[in-house]
Amino acid sequence: MQQRLLATTNNYNWLILRVSLGVVMLGHGLQKAFGWFGGYGWNNTMGYFTGTVGLPAWLSALVILIESLGALLLLIGFAGRINAALMAIVMAGAFFVDHLPNGFFMNWFGSNKGEGYEFDILFWAIAIVITINGSGKFSVDRWLTTRTGTATQRKTINRPAVQ
Repeated sequence: MQQRLLATTNNYNWLILRVSLGVVMLGHGLQKAFGWFGGYGWNNTMGYFTGTVGLPAWLSALVILIESLGALLLLIGFAGRINAALMAIVMAGAFFVDHLPNGFFMNWFGSNKGEGYEFDILFWAIAIVITINGSGKFSVDRWLTTRTGTATQRKTINRPAVQ
């Protein structure tokens, strides 16, 4: 089971998607966890999630941890499939709670009440690709599977990407 969750090809495509998704989500996570980049910080975000959105405190904390710690783990490629899937679930929550009522487009000029869901669609696409294919090149997942895998598994994992 562990081999299957961590297995990935030695592919630059998944590396690029993994790092892009990790950087974007880490920015959101740092806003929520520490108040960086104009965010509200842990206490205010917890207050919003529990008071306004109505989430239980444990789930609110889990969302913040997925967006911050999960994004950091995704950046280094540890448990990439799991972290990408969790981020897709978190984004589904943001879609239904905050973005859907605001229409399709992002709020580029600050003229709308909130953000639309165009970003969510791109985010889901990237997260699904990582969930299916794994973390790719230069990942902890790849290092772990090639270090602990059998020769047969290594041969499968090391196959070159189609050019």
